[in-house]
Amino acid sequence: MTQPIVALEAVQLTLTSRAGPVEILRDVSLEVEAGQSLAVVGPSGSGKTSLLMVVAGLERATSGCVKVAGHDLTALGEDELALMRGAEIGIVFQSFHLVPTMTALENVALPLEFAGAANAFTTARGLLAEVGLKHRVDHFPAQLSGGEQQRVAIARALSREPKLILADEPTGNLDTKTGRQVVDLLFGLQRRREATLILVTHDERLTAACKRTIRMADGRIEQAAEALLA
Repeated sequence: MTQPIVALEAVQLTLTSRAGPVEILRDVSLEVEAGQSLAVVGPSGSGKTSLLMVVAGLERATSGCVKVAGHDLTALGEDELALMRGAEIGIVFQSFHLVPTMTALENVALPLEFAGAANAFTTARGLLAEVGLKHRVDHFPAQLSGGEQQRVAIARALSREPKLILADEPTGNLDTKTGRQVVDLLFGLQRRREATLILVTHDERLTAACKRTIRMADGRIEQAAEALLA
Protein backbone atom coordinates (compact mmCIF):
# COMPACT_ATOMS: atom_id res chain seq x y z
CA MET A 1 0.00 0.00 0.00
CA THR A 2 1.32 3.45 -0.96
CA GLN A 3 2.29 5.61 1.99
CA PRO A 4 0.60 9.04 2.18
CA ILE A 5 2.88 11.98 1.41
CA VAL A 6 1.58 13.75 4.54
CA ALA A 7 0.56 11.92 7.72
CA LEU A 8 -0.29 13.71 10.95
CA GLU A 9 -1.27 11.75 14.04
CA ALA A 10 -2.67 13.34 17.21
CA VAL A 11 -0.82 16.59 16.56
CA GLN A 12 -0.95 19.27 19.22
CA LEU A 13 0.52 22.75 18.86
CA THR A 14 0.63 24.93 21.97
CA LEU A 15 2.24 28.36 21.89
CA THR A 16 3.04 30.63 24.82
CA SER A 17 1.60 34.09 25.24
CA ARG A 18 1.55 36.72 27.97
CA ALA A 19 -1.77 35.28 29.11
CA GLY A 20 -0.33 31.75 29.26
CA PRO A 21 -0.33 28.71 26.94
CA VAL A 22 -2.60 28.87 23.87
CA GLU A 23 -3.74 25.68 22.15
CA ILE A 24 -3.47 26.32 18.40
CA LEU A 25 -3.92 22.75 17.08
CA ARG A 26 -5.77 20.11 19.08
CA ASP A 27 -5.46 16.40 18.36
CA VAL A 28 -5.21 16.82 14.57
CA SER A 29 -4.88 13.64 12.51
CA LEU A 30 -4.74 13.84 8.72
CA GLU A 31 -3.48 11.82 5.75
CA VAL A 32 -2.95 13.24 2.26
CA GLU A 33 -2.23 10.95 -0.67
CA ALA A 34 0.42 11.79 -3.26
CA GLY A 35 -0.94 13.76 -6.20
CA GLN A 36 -4.02 14.91 -4.29
CA SER A 37 -5.25 18.51 -4.02
CA LEU A 38 -6.58 19.50 -0.60
CA ALA A 39 -8.28 22.73 0.48
CA VAL A 40 -8.15 23.73 4.15
CA VAL A 41 -11.00 26.08 5.03
CA GLY A 42 -12.52 27.57 8.17
CA PRO A 43 -12.86 30.87 10.02
CA SER A 44 -9.92 33.10 10.92
CA GLY A 45 -8.08 31.77 13.95
CA SER A 46 -9.21 28.19 13.41
CA GLY A 47 -5.65 26.89 12.94
CA LYS A 48 -5.48 26.64 9.14
CA THR A 49 -2.18 28.43 8.62
CA SER A 50 -0.66 26.79 11.71
CA LEU A 51 -1.53 23.40 10.22
CA LEU A 52 0.30 24.38 7.03
CA MET A 53 3.31 25.60 9.01
CA VAL A 54 3.51 22.30 10.94
CA VAL A 55 3.42 20.34 7.67
CA ALA A 56 6.17 22.61 6.30
CA GLY A 57 8.30 22.12 9.39
CA LEU A 58 8.22 25.86 10.08
CA GLU A 59 6.41 25.21 13.37
CA ARG A 60 7.33 22.31 15.63
CA ALA A 61 4.38 20.26 16.87
CA THR A 62 4.24 20.23 20.67
CA SER A 63 3.27 16.55 20.55
CA GLY A 64 2.10 13.96 18.06
CA CYS A 65 3.68 12.62 14.87
CA VAL A 66 4.32 14.58 11.65
CA LYS A 67 5.55 12.65 8.60
CA VAL A 68 6.12 14.35 5.23
CA ALA A 69 7.49 12.64 2.11
CA GLY A 70 8.77 9.76 4.20
CA HIS A 71 10.51 11.97 6.77
CA ASP A 72 9.56 12.07 10.45
CA LEU A 73 9.79 15.82 11.09
CA THR A 74 9.73 15.37 14.84
CA ALA A 75 13.04 13.47 14.61
CA LEU A 76 14.90 16.02 12.44
CA GLY A 77 17.19 18.78 13.64
CA GLU A 78 16.83 22.32 12.29
CA ASP A 79 19.50 21.87 9.60
CA GLU A 80 17.98 18.55 8.51
CA LEU A 81 14.53 20.15 8.41
CA ALA A 82 15.81 22.98 6.20
CA LEU A 83 17.41 20.52 3.78
CA MET A 84 14.27 18.37 3.62
CA ARG A 85 12.03 21.40 3.12
CA GLY A 86 14.19 22.74 0.31
CA ALA A 87 14.19 19.41 -1.51
CA GLU A 88 10.61 18.23 -0.97
CA ILE A 89 8.36 21.26 -0.34
CA GLY A 90 7.46 24.40 -2.28
CA ILE A 91 5.67 27.16 -0.36
CA VAL A 92 3.53 29.96 -1.84
CA PHE A 93 2.54 32.74 0.56
CA GLN A 94 -0.18 35.39 0.28
CA SER A 95 2.39 38.19 0.52
CA PHE A 96 4.79 36.85 -2.15
CA HIS A 97 7.98 37.29 -0.01
CA LEU A 98 10.15 38.18 -2.98
CA VAL A 99 13.56 39.78 -2.38
CA PRO A 100 12.99 43.40 -3.49
CA THR A 101 16.60 44.01 -4.60
CA MET A 102 16.62 40.96 -6.88
CA THR A 103 15.12 40.59 -10.34
CA ALA A 104 12.43 38.03 -11.08
CA LEU A 105 15.12 35.76 -12.53
CA GLU A 106 17.35 36.10 -9.47
CA ASN A 107 14.43 35.45 -7.10
CA VAL A 108 13.56 32.19 -8.84
CA ALA A 109 17.20 31.11 -9.16
CA LEU A 110 17.93 31.74 -5.46
CA PRO A 111 16.80 28.36 -4.01
CA LEU A 112 18.57 26.58 -6.86
CA GLU A 113 21.80 28.42 -6.10
CA PHE A 114 21.46 27.53 -2.41
CA ALA A 115 21.12 23.90 -3.48
CA GLY A 116 24.28 24.15 -5.58
CA ALA A 117 22.55 23.65 -8.95
CA ALA A 118 24.92 24.37 -11.81
CA ASN A 119 22.15 25.48 -14.18
CA ALA A 120 20.22 27.68 -11.72
CA PHE A 121 19.62 30.62 -14.04
CA THR A 122 18.77 28.48 -17.08
CA THR A 123 16.21 26.57 -15.02
CA ALA A 124 14.81 29.80 -13.53
CA ARG A 125 14.43 31.34 -16.98
CA GLY A 126 12.49 28.28 -18.15
CA LEU A 127 10.21 28.41 -15.10
CA LEU A 128 9.43 32.08 -15.65
CA ALA A 129 8.55 31.28 -19.26
CA GLU A 130 6.27 28.50 -18.00
CA VAL A 131 4.33 30.95 -15.80
CA GLY A 132 4.05 33.49 -18.62
CA LEU A 133 6.80 35.90 -17.55
CA LYS A 134 9.45 35.32 -20.19
CA HIS A 135 9.40 39.04 -20.96
CA ARG A 136 9.74 40.13 -17.30
CA VAL A 137 12.82 38.20 -16.16
CA ASP A 138 14.93 41.33 -15.58
CA HIS A 139 12.23 43.30 -13.72
CA PHE A 140 12.34 43.89 -9.98
CA PRO A 141 9.31 43.07 -7.78
CA ALA A 142 8.32 46.76 -7.52
CA GLN A 143 8.07 46.85 -11.33
CA LEU A 144 5.64 43.92 -11.42
CA SER A 145 1.91 43.78 -10.77
CA GLY A 146 0.57 41.75 -7.85
CA GLY A 147 -0.39 38.90 -10.16
CA GLU A 148 3.04 38.91 -11.77
CA GLN A 149 4.74 38.86 -8.36
CA GLN A 150 2.65 35.85 -7.34
CA ARG A 151 3.63 34.11 -10.59
CA VAL A 152 7.28 34.70 -9.73
CA ALA A 153 6.62 33.30 -6.24
CA ILE A 154 4.99 30.19 -7.75
CA ALA A 155 7.92 29.70 -10.13
CA ARG A 156 10.32 30.01 -7.18
CA ALA A 157 8.29 27.51 -5.13
CA LEU A 158 8.47 24.98 -7.98
CA SER A 159 12.11 25.58 -8.85
CA ARG A 160 13.37 22.38 -7.22
CA GLU A 161 10.45 20.25 -8.46
CA PRO A 162 8.96 19.60 -5.01
CA LYS A 163 6.66 16.67 -4.37
CA LEU A 164 4.49 18.84 -2.10
CA ILE A 165 3.21 22.38 -2.73
CA LEU A 166 1.83 24.37 0.21
CA ALA A 167 -0.10 27.56 -0.52
CA ASP A 168 -1.40 30.00 2.10
CA GLU A 169 -4.16 32.23 0.67
CA PRO A 170 -2.34 32.51 -2.69
CA THR A 171 -5.05 34.78 -4.16
CA GLY A 172 -5.66 36.84 -1.01
CA ASN A 173 -3.89 39.98 -2.28
CA LEU A 174 -5.17 39.77 -5.86
CA ASP A 175 -8.25 41.08 -7.65
CA THR A 176 -10.84 38.57 -8.86
CA LYS A 177 -9.64 38.33 -12.48
CA THR A 178 -5.96 38.03 -11.55
CA GLY A 179 -6.84 35.54 -8.81
CA ARG A 180 -8.60 33.32 -11.35
CA GLN A 181 -5.53 33.38 -13.59
CA VAL A 182 -3.27 32.43 -10.69
CA VAL A 183 -5.65 29.61 -9.67
CA ASP A 184 -5.62 28.17 -13.19
CA LEU A 185 -1.83 28.45 -13.33
CA LEU A 186 -1.27 26.84 -9.93
CA PHE A 187 -3.54 23.85 -10.59
CA GLY A 188 -2.21 23.41 -14.11
CA LEU A 189 1.36 23.24 -12.82
CA GLN A 190 0.35 20.87 -10.02
CA ARG A 191 -1.28 18.46 -12.47
CA ARG A 192 1.55 18.58 -15.00
CA ARG A 193 4.15 17.91 -12.31
CA GLU A 194 1.98 15.33 -10.52
CA ALA A 195 2.64 17.13 -7.24
CA THR A 196 0.49 17.21 -4.12
CA LEU A 197 -1.15 20.55 -3.32
CA ILE A 198 -2.40 21.66 0.09
CA LEU A 199 -3.82 25.15 0.26
CA VAL A 200 -5.40 27.37 2.87
CA THR A 201 -8.09 29.54 1.35
CA HIS A 202 -11.30 31.52 1.73
CA ASP A 203 -11.66 31.54 -2.08
CA GLU A 204 -14.61 29.35 -3.15
CA ARG A 205 -13.13 28.90 -6.63
CA LEU A 206 -9.94 27.48 -5.12
CA THR A 207 -11.91 25.20 -2.81
CA ALA A 208 -14.07 23.91 -5.67
CA ALA A 209 -10.97 23.14 -7.75
CA CYS A 210 -9.58 20.80 -5.09
CA LYS A 211 -10.30 17.09 -4.99
CA ARG A 212 -10.77 17.17 -1.22
CA THR A 213 -11.68 19.73 1.44
CA ILE A 214 -11.24 19.78 5.20
CA ARG A 215 -12.87 22.35 7.48
CA MET A 216 -11.21 23.51 10.67
CA ALA A 217 -12.65 25.13 13.79
CA ASP A 218 -11.00 25.85 17.15
CA GLY A 219 -7.81 24.06 16.15
CA ARG A 220 -9.55 20.82 15.13
CA ILE A 221 -10.60 19.23 11.86
CA GLU A 222 -14.36 19.17 12.11
CA GLN A 223 -15.34 18.16 8.57
CA ALA A 224 -13.74 16.43 5.61
CA ALA A 225 -15.26 15.90 2.17
CA GLU A 226 -14.43 14.84 -1.34
CA ALA A 227 -15.24 17.39 -4.03
CA LEU A 228 -17.76 16.33 -6.65
CA LEU A 229 -15.49 16.62 -9.65
CA ALA A 230 -16.20 15.15 -13.05
